[in-house]
Amino acid sequence: MELKELGKTGIMVPEIGLGTWKYRGGVEPLEVGIGQGAWLIDTAEMYRTEDIVGRVIASRRKEVFLATKVSGSHLRRDQVLRAADASLRLLDTDYIDLYQIHWPNRSVPISETMGAMESLVDQGLVKYVGVSNFNLGELQEAQNAMSRNPIVSNQVLYSLKDREIEGRLLPYCQKQNITILAYTPLADGSLAGKSRSPGRNSSGIKALEDVATEAGKTLAQVALNWCTSHPNVIAIPKSDRVDRTLENCGASGWRLSSKQVKTLDAAFSTR
Repeated sequence: MELKELGKTGIMVPEIGLGTWKYRGGVEPLEVGIGQGAWLIDTAEMYRTEDIVGRVIASRRKEVFLATKVSGSHLRRDQVLRAADASLRLLDTDYIDLYQIHWPNRSVPISETMGAMESLVDQGLVKYVGVSNFNLGELQEAQNAMSRNPIVSNQVLYSLKDREIEGRLLPYCQKQNITILAYTPLADGSLAGKSRSPGRNSSGIKALEDVATEAGKTLAQVALNWCTSHPNVIAIPKSDRVDRTLENCGASGWRLSSKQVKTLDAAFSTR
């Protein structure tokens, strides 16, 4: 598994992690993923999967980079602190590697929220602070509200089919060395060959199939490798099945050629 630096922390993490939104797979797929080198696990208080993640990491906490999130509806200072305490108990750990704000909330001053996040770092309960679903302006406001710690990541929707961040957010994060955690990197499942909407992105899927054949990889592996071919981007696909988890982990350790990346860029162009 290839590693990438998280922000400017000096900490190296897998370029393919394990997502747990709508996860119903039990412990085995996550354990297999960790064994394959995908030892970054992402969860959130609203996912209701922190308990299963806690069971998975119980005997291997130091082997895992653990990321979770506070809900966007819990961003008052006392709410952030209570949410972090609840997550720590469900995860059965005494620290969170990456604590993220799940989405912005305009009704709460960002300075109050970020102050709470920094307090958690000061207490040793959280190592690094990240955000999720923040657009460029919101990210900059959050950065400006931090006094002692950097924002190391922004978890956002990104895949061959969902490329809005390439306009302004991705270039900014790359310049600032803020890691993009790409969620739903296989889109609606068609990028993994699990479904296809007739007539929708048909030329793109055909190009994906052609590149997969040329590379000797599966559709999912090519789609994930396209994501991680971008600097500062880590993909966190979710799978409830061991075979799919193994397949996703096989998206690392090799690289699409620049020509193949350009072919996919053109086929899935948003312009």
